[in-house]
Parts: sequence; C-alpha cells; structure tokens
Amino acid sequence: MITGSCHCGDVRWKAETWPDWLTVCNCTYCRKAGARWGEVDPATTQLAARTPQYDYVFGDKTLTIHRCAICGITTHWTSREPANPKRMKINFTTARDAVPDNVRVRHFDGADSWEYLD
Repeated sequence: MITGSCHCGDVRWKAETWPDWLTVCNCTYCRKAGARWGEVDPATTQLAARTPQYDYVFGDKTLTIHRCAICGITTHWTSREPANPKRMKINFTTARDAVPDNVRVRHFDGADSWEYLD
C-alpha cells in the first residue's frame, strides 16, 4: 500500500501500488504545481479529508483539480469527461515514500501538442 498526504496531513490517500509511470505535464497549472501524476484505480484508492477541499477547473474543463483547503497542496485530479468519469490521477510528489527508481517518468506536452514527448 502506498500512502501520501498534503503538507498539513488534512488530505490523505492510499493506493494499492505504484503506477507504471508518472506524468510530468508542462501545462500552466502543472508546471506551477510541480506535480508528478500517476493514474490510479478510483475503486481501490482511498481518499480522506477532514475539511472540504478546494476544487479548481480551468481551460477545456476536462479535469477537476483538488487542493487542500488548509495548506493548498494539489493532491489529485478527477475527470470531468462523460466518456471516462471515473478516471483519477494522484500527485505522487505527495507520497510518504520516495518514488522507486523503476517507476518511469514521462513528459507530457499539455501546453501545446497534448502528446507524450518520449
């Protein structure tokens, strides 16, 4: 079980395994947030927060980005797309343990082409 939280610990998460890869996106939000996104199965991933989170939607409105209302750390996003409403990614920079060396990091061009750059 992989665990993580925002800085203050108010938003906590547990995922069954490390994802196959993490995504570093260069869109305006992800660049500023410093996120490393990993796709998880929402059915087996646990999220808990003591206070309501801040939800942020921008651009093409395909994602809802969730941040802790206390410390402001971006913890995860959920899909707003009707075709894939249960899709979710966790910001694995919030993991308690360091990302293992065998987890690949892929770079995604969210600023322009919407393609992986590798």
